[in-house]
Amino acid sequence: MTSSASDESARTPTTGTVAPPTTLFGILRRLGPGLIIAASIVGSGELIGTTKTGAEAGYTLLWLILIGCVIKVFIQIEFGRYALAEGVPTIEALDQIPGPRLHVSWLVWAWFLMFLTSAIGQLGGILGGVGQALAMTFPITGDFLEHLKHPDVPLQTYDDVTYSVIITIVTSILLVNGRYSLIQNVSTILVAGFTAVTIFNVFALPSFSDADIGWNNIKHGLSFYLPAKNSVTGVDPLAVALATFGIIGVGASELIAYPYWCIERGYARYTGVRDRSPEWAERARGWMRVMRYDAWCSMLIYTFATVAFYVLGAAVLFKKGLSPKGSGMIHTLSLMYKDVFDPWGEYVFLLGAFAVLYSTLFVATAGNARVAADALGVFRITGTSEATKRRWIKILSAAFPFTNLIVYVISKDPVALVIIAGLAQAVLLPMLGVAGLYFRYKKCDPRIAPGKVWDFFLWLSVAGLAVAGGWGAYAETAKMAKQFFGS
Repeated sequence: MTSSASDESARTPTTGTVAPPTTLFGILRRLGPGLIIAASIVGSGELIGTTKTGAEAGYTLLWLILIGCVIKVFIQIEFGRYALAEGVPTIEALDQIPGPRLHVSWLVWAWFLMFLTSAIGQLGGILGGVGQALAMTFPITGDFLEHLKHPDVPLQTYDDVTYSVIITIVTSILLVNGRYSLIQNVSTILVAGFTAVTIFNVFALPSFSDADIGWNNIKHGLSFYLPAKNSVTGVDPLAVALATFGIIGVGASELIAYPYWCIERGYARYTGVRDRSPEWAERARGWMRVMRYDAWCSMLIYTFATVAFYVLGAAVLFKKGLSPKGSGMIHTLSLMYKDVFDPWGEYVFLLGAFAVLYSTLFVATAGNARVAADALGVFRITGTSEATKRRWIKILSAAFPFTNLIVYVISKDPVALVIIAGLAQAVLLPMLGVAGLYFRYKKCDPRIAPGKVWDFFLWLSVAGLAVAGGWGAYAETAKMAKQFFGS
């Protein structure tokens, strides 16, 4: 195979392999899976979870939020490395992890338990957030806005549910007929616009209000200080932060979904079936380079968004003693934009909230359909052929939005749904770290193995996930024990 000087990849008709790009422009043209993951991340972890943490803890836990964004990328790339080299999607790969088996690997069962809260519970909360944003922007009746102004007045209308039903139907239709390019383009456009507005809002806020966003606060937020319980809200901000840790940056759901998007983008197909030839090794190293760019570029995008949302929560909501929750979540979050964009601040936020929440709903549902279709084959409920998987992806893409709707209608508390899902993901993260180490040391082709520096940070990443996941499990167990048995 040959590669032209212009860096255009040359396809080999008999194998479908493609020479990897060698210039920066060529590499950037091949990015994509990370952009999809970034769009999935910003809507729930960043807009809801991160902002709530800032509202509860002030600037104190900024360091933990930053670590949460960076630390998981090493595991993400190991998952992607295995998918690229073997062409094996995540659930099939997890089923190969040694340990107890009950029809499938113990880790597949752990994923399944997390999937119930994340794919259904978390996205139910996000769907409710989208419905609330539309109900506030285009109220069908006046009662919903009156309830937001006077929370003690019982809510007599279901505007948010009505819009949630509409969004559910539209999403189901789009995903059934959607392809990779549609998912990537729609999600990227929705998130990019609001992220830019949010970053502008952070820098402009001191000029339009008395909010203190200065180096002293940022320095305090990076001092590795652990806060006490919030005296105003009565909430333990560290518990909220650790729950948020599971969904900010690359959460457990995104770690599992990322290899599917890499495979669908063509990285594994372009590399070709693994063999002993030097040509395969050269292609694999080249496409690994593309994937690393993809992962780290997406990390920069969602980290900027994460820090911006956290700072707004700390500078505005924490100072006012407010925390987003229940049917007033969107209204509370909109206050962060009021000073800079007044009198249109609420509407600027509502449009932006719709953009990022819907992009998360859209992308995460598409990813969950692909993961679940793979899982059905691993559990031997369905066949494992590509045609069977594609058929089930369409079925699940149509069905999942309606399960999310049912969960929101029953719960009516988007923040609680997102936080519970975050705790489940935080607990699963150390297990995925173990899987990443297994892929690295037991399954990795030596010709594309990373160096010692990478391995050091990989182990550091796994250790960090173990601490966060272990603490999250302990805190949640202690909380439930207190509820059942008293203090």
